[in-house]
Amino acid sequence: MNIAIIKYNAGNIYSVDYALKRLGVEAVITADKETLMSADKVIFPGVGEAETTMNYLREHKLDLLIKDLKQPVLGICLGMQLMCRHSEEGNVDCLNIFDVDVKRFIPARHEDKIPHMGWNSLQISQPEGIFRNFKGGEFVYFVHSFYVPVSEHTAAATDYIHPFSAAMHKDNFYATQFHPEKSGEVGQQILRNFLEL
Repeated sequence: MNIAIIKYNAGNIYSVDYALKRLGVEAVITADKETLMSADKVIFPGVGEAETTMNYLREHKLDLLIKDLKQPVLGICLGMQLMCRHSEEGNVDCLNIFDVDVKRFIPARHEDKIPHMGWNSLQISQPEGIFRNFKGGEFVYFVHSFYVPVSEHTAAATDYIHPFSAAMHKDNFYATQFHPEKSGEVGQQILRNFLEL
């Protein structure tokens, strides 16, 4: 099986690569159109800032390429947010795969810390796909200052300040706000489920 990780100006690409190696999978990290189009699965990870990253994707025509992919695609963290319609981070239009906007967390109480950072449990609404054989209540690791509201595309939700999308799914596009590569055995199982789609 050939797995491609999209190479672009965002951090965290190599920790995803290491997580795949732990599963015995050698991925290729690439921005090459032919390689990405022909891969069995594509992972779109990312830690960074939405506006800068979208500008980079457009400049390198990766925005159009990602939307055209027909195989299973997994967006992680910033990758998931960039799959949405618009982000308040830099007030930028994104890929519009998921028809929902990315919002900035606003603390409701003194103890609400931004970024949201740490382990939170999942309320799973789509117990198939990347959550096959999951019961709900599993803990995964988050670090983010912006969130995607719950919508028709929400596959799992988490509550921090208010409920938000922890994972999303539409057609061949899957996405997680949390970091499966930093979420221990639960995260490994999510990656395994994605590879087996």
